[in-house]
Formats: sequence, C-alpha cells, structure tokens
Amino acid sequence: MSTIDKTATVPAPRGGDHTGPLLEVRDLHVEFHTRDGVAKAVNGVNYSVNAGETLAVLGESGSGKSVTAQAIMGILDMPPGKIPQGEILFRGQDMLKMSNEERRKIRGRKIAMIFQDALSSLNPVLSVGYQLGEMFRVHQGLSKKDATARAIELMDRVKIPAAKARVSDYPHQFSGGMRQRIMIAMALALEPDLIIADEPTTALDVTVQAQVMDLLAELQQEFNMGLILITHDLGVVADVADKIAVMYAGRIVEQAPVHELYKRPAHPYTRGLLDSIPRLDQKGQELYAIKGLPPNLLKIPSGCAFNPRCPKATDLCHTEVPPLVPVTEQDGTELPGRKSACHFWKETIHG
Repeated sequence: MSTIDKTATVPAPRGGDHTGPLLEVRDLHVEFHTRDGVAKAVNGVNYSVNAGETLAVLGESGSGKSVTAQAIMGILDMPPGKIPQGEILFRGQDMLKMSNEERRKIRGRKIAMIFQDALSSLNPVLSVGYQLGEMFRVHQGLSKKDATARAIELMDRVKIPAAKARVSDYPHQFSGGMRQRIMIAMALALEPDLIIADEPTTALDVTVQAQVMDLLAELQQEFNMGLILITHDLGVVADVADKIAVMYAGRIVEQAPVHELYKRPAHPYTRGLLDSIPRLDQKGQELYAIKGLPPNLLKIPSGCAFNPRCPKATDLCHTEVPPLVPVTEQDGTELPGRKSACHFWKETIHG
C-alpha cells in the first residue's frame, strides 16, 4: 500500500497565472463509426483535476476510461473516431480547438501518458536509453551523449538499479515492473504538468503494483503534477487517489472523494465493484460478481445503461436516464464532491 503523505507541503503551481483546474473535461462525447453502426464510447463525461491532485477513473473494460484519455491526449484514430461535442480545457484553453501543431507542443511537454502494456509500447529493437533520450533530442535538441546522460538520470530517478550499466539494454531484458518504471521515466522526461496513467499496474504482481503506485505518488508529490489514474482495480487506488470518478457505458455514474466512496457508495454499480473485492473475512465463501456483461456500445440500453444488471432496477430505470446529481445527507446537507447518476441513490447510500 502507498505510504506517501498526501498532506505534505507541495511546490507552488507551475504554468503561469491560471487559477482554475489544471484539466477540465466538459460534456465530452466520443463515437466510433463502424460498418455495424455508431458505437457511443463516451457520452457526456465531465471531470476535472488540479495540480498535485490524483483523480482515479474506475470501471470495467469498455466503460470509456481509456477512450476519454486518448481524446485528451489527441491520439484517437479519427476516423473511425469522432468527437461530436464537448470541451477539453487545459489551463483554461480548449485543446479541441487547437491546431495539430499546438496540440503537439502540449503532448509530452505538458501532458504525458503512461500506457498499460509497457512491452508493446516500447520499441523492441532500440535500447531503453535511446528511447528515453529521444525525448531530449527531439524536444530540447540535445546531443546523443547528453541525451544518454539525461536518460541515466531518469532511470535513477525511477529507481532502476545500475542505471548506467543498463542504459544500453533492450526492453525484453527488463522485468515487467522495471519496464513500467521505464514508461514512467518517459512520461516524466519533460516534467509535464499532468500525467495520465492508463492501467499502469496491469499484469504486475501485487508487490510490484504497490511499488509502482508508491513511485507515482512520490514523483507526483515532488513535481506537484496532476495525475489521472485509469484502472478497473479499486484496491490499487485506495491510498493514492484524492477523488474517484466511476464510469459505466461511457458515462460517469458516481463521483466522490476516495474514502467517502469506499465508506458509502451512492450507486449500485459502485457497490457491486466494492463487493467484488476479495476479503480475508470471507474465506471459503463464494466471491461476489456483478451479474451479466457490460452493454454493447452499439446498442446501449434505454434509460439507465446499468438496468439489465442492477438489483434495484424498476420500470423507471428502463425509461429515464438518471442525471448526475449532488448527493446529500438525509437532512439535505450536500456532501462535498459527491454526485450520483442513479434514481435510487438515497436508498443506496443511506440503505
């Protein structure tokens, strides 16, 4: 588990006088036009992240987590992808209205991404030192020698042992955890304001997962970066995230500060995800699983998309899409940072 103190003093914000969120996504829609129809992958997503803050985006495969991240980075395949509406504001400027050249200046320098499969993301025929150094050669015009020296510094920073000796090694010569550290080093190379980590601990054992998450949190605190952590694993984010956005079928169905969400989920889908986590006090019992499968994005169910799998679903859930509304205590006091898109959120949270 992470041991990073999130309350420690952090550096002053970087990047000028902008005082709003570092990144703000507003009413984002993404669809893919296929021979079988239009797949609506993202349907009106809204979220924001501040400098020094960690937002965890949770959900099953196909919920729209990674597609949203690709839209932010500007790396969607278009066509078949299309962004029919929405805004992606970085330091108050809408990146969707920028030219390709303007987006390229932000990508890597201001916003960087850590991809989930390090082995396939790294070029197998180039040394890791060459690939790390490329960031400095292309963006800062450094010589090959100076770029290699910076690559060694980065490898040291992400705690790769014997960095100087291993800078000429190839990706297949590193373990899965070490390859993921190299991906983190690449993302950090130009000291961006925001890092998007897409399933950074996939296929790693539990001990290595904890080490990678601790490293991300430590580096984030050092540089006061914003961090968007995309995952399907609630256990990974418990001690790292500040707030959580839960996605299902391209929509955010719940938002909450991390500990509040764990204590009192306000959506049946979130409750199902939490109940699916194996617990030591349930030894010998059958593990809980949310029934059914995520919806086909070509044919999203009417009303609430979760209704075919929801134990609380009624006729209302089949006909009306529940809006994302503020969550309150029973006396009507609004809970800071909490929203739910469920017709029966009161019954879910107050039980």
